[in-house]
Amino acid sequence: MRVGVFLLAGRFPGQDEGTALRRAREAVRCAEAAGFDDAWIAEHHFLSYGTCPSAITFAAHALGATTRITLGTAVSVLSTTHPVALAEQAALLDQLSEGRFRLGVGRGGPWVDLAVFGTGLHRYEHGFAESLDLLLNCFTRSRVKATGEHFTFSEIPVVPRPRTLPHPPVVVAATSTATVELAALRGLPMLLGMHSSDEEKAGMLAHYAATARAAGHDPDRIGHVSTLVAHVAGTREEAVAELRATMPGWLTEGLAGYRPVDGRPRPRRDPHAYTDLLCSMHPVGTPDYCVERIRAGAETTGIEHVILMVEGSGDQERTLATIARLGAEVLPRLRG
Repeated sequence: MRVGVFLLAGRFPGQDEGTALRRAREAVRCAEAAGFDDAWIAEHHFLSYGTCPSAITFAAHALGATTRITLGTAVSVLSTTHPVALAEQAALLDQLSEGRFRLGVGRGGPWVDLAVFGTGLHRYEHGFAESLDLLLNCFTRSRVKATGEHFTFSEIPVVPRPRTLPHPPVVVAATSTATVELAALRGLPMLLGMHSSDEEKAGMLAHYAATARAAGHDPDRIGHVSTLVAHVAGTREEAVAELRATMPGWLTEGLAGYRPVDGRPRPRRDPHAYTDLLCSMHPVGTPDYCVERIRAGAETTGIEHVILMVEGSGDQERTLATIARLGAEVLPRLRG
């Protein structure tokens, strides 16, 4: 299996943004030392749920501070950035890191970000496919032009060209049927979130496979990525109790920060119930339990690349200890 860490850089109660960001930075260094394959950073704006506003900037910093581990964005939000600018930055990191960069992209949400950055609700609702195709064109062609609804410009040379051909690894965050189909039609792997159960992920993958085959792609050759929550302690009860003590406070403030751009009602999760749900679905417990749970998820979904959200304690020392213990007691058994 391929195993990475997934970092939100969430600001827990009583912390500032610097504490959250430094915890995420140190987690990358620790993950490399512990033998993880990759580290992925989330991108959010105006929220304590995640304090990193530019996943690709964080990835650039982390690549410069490491030598082996791959860095990925989970995800760079295409609805609030220009796809050509993002493609340039991704190609730059692909070249300078000698192939240690993966680009995760997503649609994002109908949040106030769309108004702040001037991209608008229409592009969020109708422009994701056009943005994604323009991004891919910048990787696969030496010159590009655009004549679409959302992007129109005359032909330009693409500089720099990526090192990894036909393009740096691109994954698409998928939470809806429409996005599953969009990724499948292009033969791109999906990044599936920690809020979905193994059975829900398996259903999305079955729909993906049928759509990909109809489009001439072999779904068995496409490596998807599954996001899980992971926390290690002496017993499963102790691990669950530790997350129950920390995550609801973070989620209460963090999830409340999402503001729809058009005033539409937004479903709200109960932070305590959501914490319990995540603990029930994911590898939260002893190393033995984590191995069994990750293996069971891989058997159900067929996904053999998982990334583990390890910051549930909100404490840097505890996060690094979890990473180190996963590296020493879980990773070797998953790969053996």
